[in-house]
Amino acid sequence: METIRFAAEEKALLVARLQRYFSEELKQSIGRFDAEFMLDFISEELGAYYYNRGVADAQAVLAAKAEDLADAVWQLERPTEFKR
Repeated sequence: METIRFAAEEKALLVARLQRYFSEELKQSIGRFDAEFMLDFISEELGAYYYNRGVADAQAVLAAKAEDLADAVWQLERPTEFKR
């Protein structure tokens, strides 16, 4: 799997959210550099787990849609003298 990379604007937003979390929930201040370092760590060490969960969720959605399509096609079938 390729390394997850964020655009500069995305990374800035994520860093700001980490800083806010530390401030509001942990009552600790964290600088931009430390927040970026933490974001990189989380991305590298935990990102694949979240990514894989998203892939599994997408596979489940696709499987359900494929089943819906198969049912829809089956309903198009017309009665004939031949039985399957």
